[in-house]
Amino acid sequence: MSIKEMIREHPQVGADFNESLAEAVKHAMYCAAICNSCADACSAEEMDMRRCIRLCMDCADVCTMAYRVATRRTDENRQLIRSALAVCIEACETCAEECARHDHAHCQRCAAMCRECAEDCRRALQALNDEVHADGERSTFAHDAT
Repeated sequence: MSIKEMIREHPQVGADFNESLAEAVKHAMYCAAICNSCADACSAEEMDMRRCIRLCMDCADVCTMAYRVATRRTDENRQLIRSALAVCIEACETCAEECARHDHAHCQRCAAMCRECAEDCRRALQALNDEVHADGERSTFAHDAT
């Protein structure tokens, strides 16, 4: 089953299917799971991994929030989706930076997934910002086109 197809099949999406947003949703789902797993693996390490655990758990929660908000398309709220994507970018970049500092395979995998998710969210945010500007709305969002 594909989350992208689920979004595409929503009655209020139709021709307004946004491929980059669907990709960001998919990778936010994966990132949430990988960050959750990394946090657990970090708890089994002999060294002090408290900061990494905390950032992985925060990132997992933010990614979960982002994909859940972005999959709700009834009476769409683009501004909330844009905000969720921006927070997801921040959480992923912060988590990736911390995980990249560790040589553990699980941390390296987590850092790579976080970077991929952040990039996908950035592309989706850009696409949503382009839609807003094309619709003639004035963007007041601080992370436009980051």
